[in-house]
Amino acid sequence: MAKFMDVHHGMAGITEDQLRMAHQADLDIQADEGVRFEQAWADPEAGVVYCLSEAPSKEAVQRIHERSGHPADEVHPVPLTV
Repeated sequence: MAKFMDVHHGMAGITEDQLRMAHQADLDIQADEGVRFEQAWADPEAGVVYCLSEAPSKEAVQRIHERSGHPADEVHPVPLTV
């Protein structure tokens, strides 16, 4: 499976609890699309959230985020890591 980094804008002021709840909402249904969310990060001041996942496609990642109530603004493949 491929890795993907997705980006959510407009999340200014997000708290640790809110990030944890949003991430858990994804985890609760990720198997429906064969996605495995690995980690989420947030910059509350900039209003940006990042999520790293393994998935069969970027569309699968987006479908999970849409169903859990926070669609990604961008989904990028991560073909190379060191």
